[in-house]
Amino acid sequence: MARIVVIGAGMGAMAAAARLTVAGHRVTVYERTATYGGAVGRFERDGFAFDTGPGLLPVPAVYRDLFVKTGKEPLEACVDLVQVDPAARHVFADGTEVPLPNASRAGVVSALDEALGAGAGERWGDFLVRAREAWDRTRRPLLEEPLWSDWQVLGEREPYPALRQRRLLRTRTARRLSEVGSGELGDPRLAALLESYALAYGLDPGAVPASAAVLPYMEHAFGAWYVRGGIRELARAVYERCLARRVEFRFGAEVVSVTEKDGRAAGVELKDGTVAEADFVVGGPPELLESLTGRGDLYGGESPAPHPVSRSCGRAVVCLALRGPRETGTAHRTVVHTTDRAEELGHTFKTGTVPPRPTVWVDRPGDPLLRPDDAHESVVLTATVPSLAHYDWAAAGAADSFADRMVAAAERAVPDLRERVLWREVRTPLHTERETGAEGGGVPAPALAGGDGALLRPANATGVPGLFAVGGWAHPGGGLPHAGMSGALVAGLIVEGPDFRGSQ
Repeated sequence: MARIVVIGAGMGAMAAAARLTVAGHRVTVYERTATYGGAVGRFERDGFAFDTGPGLLPVPAVYRDLFVKTGKEPLEACVDLVQVDPAARHVFADGTEVPLPNASRAGVVSALDEALGAGAGERWGDFLVRAREAWDRTRRPLLEEPLWSDWQVLGEREPYPALRQRRLLRTRTARRLSEVGSGELGDPRLAALLESYALAYGLDPGAVPASAAVLPYMEHAFGAWYVRGGIRELARAVYERCLARRVEFRFGAEVVSVTEKDGRAAGVELKDGTVAEADFVVGGPPELLESLTGRGDLYGGESPAPHPVSRSCGRAVVCLALRGPRETGTAHRTVVHTTDRAEELGHTFKTGTVPPRPTVWVDRPGDPLLRPDDAHESVVLTATVPSLAHYDWAAAGAADSFADRMVAAAERAVPDLRERVLWREVRTPLHTERETGAEGGGVPAPALAGGDGALLRPANATGVPGLFAVGGWAHPGGGLPHAGMSGALVAGLIVEGPDFRGSQ
């Protein structure tokens, strides 16, 4: 039985901890804050409750596997997991609206044809077929296996089979996601639909590789799922599974350094001077592990360099307590697209300023567990924004001014929204930095192939024996399913050793 220290109680860390205890190890989690879940947070006031992190769960099979492998109770026995339908309603710049059915290619094709005109659905459906090819080529190396030792080939090869376009006597294929939208979809609204999946993860559609086509494919293939009581209930269930497997948690315990002995990780030192010895140390992000070990390069060039957390985009979240009930038939999620996409992308990714007209994700769960009574409604607005490295969210009025823009945009989907607001809570990358420790309040995106490896994440096994990186800033990147797989990969590498090749 090995002694294992886990730094932080995020979703990936807890997934690793639960699996490691089942394998017979003694695991202690040290979390600097007062609670678990990392970015899967919650805000509560006056009988209202809001998810401040992810609002929906993609690819629930990852957490089903976690619960099967760590105990007799399946995931559905621990949380009430429901598939939302439609997966999302989209409101485009010209006022066109379309609800996209959940996990139904035929339904999506029909809905797009009806809303956008004949042929729109077929073009989107054909795109999803190509996106599936990219998913099939990258699923195992980017989600289910430890990062390859020859990881460079994942960046060299573009897995998305882009259509060849003949323009000005030249034949071209799309290398960026925005080029897929402009060259293959034939409608600016379809292009906006495609690019919104990248924007939701803080990715610039004009810079990310075409392989980002896997992001809409994941929703199409595996559906969009909600946990009654909010996604925070998923974090609670994982935490309770850890407790049931005798994982020890120490909250309010900040790790200030990783100790080493004979060139190997040997434990951690806490802020109060306590030293906890261990045979293995698990933590993240890699940037943090570098600072805790005092090593400038944990990998010696044998893994992608850690992506600076502060350079990633963050999220602005507005929690709205509304008077009046939710209308019957309201979509769980509505995406209100910006009325000027070029302006939004330019502000967010080029100048590092907040866009005047942002794309806003409106979550209206209609969940009685999130409101005081049926005469009120709990609503969450989310937008992708620059991190603290680019924008001064602490400046007077900065947060409230942008929240006003978000509410104005959301009113295109929720009439009379402003008149219904009882109160609101505004959260920015400042909150993310304080609650998760992510410098600058950045939010990690999933790892993607192509693009010369710019969106690959550092390997889980570091250059220091016994030290492993887990969570969204390490392989396989950000997002709830990726966090769960990160924990599975770290547990596999510790239990089975460096020859571990992932789930079969």
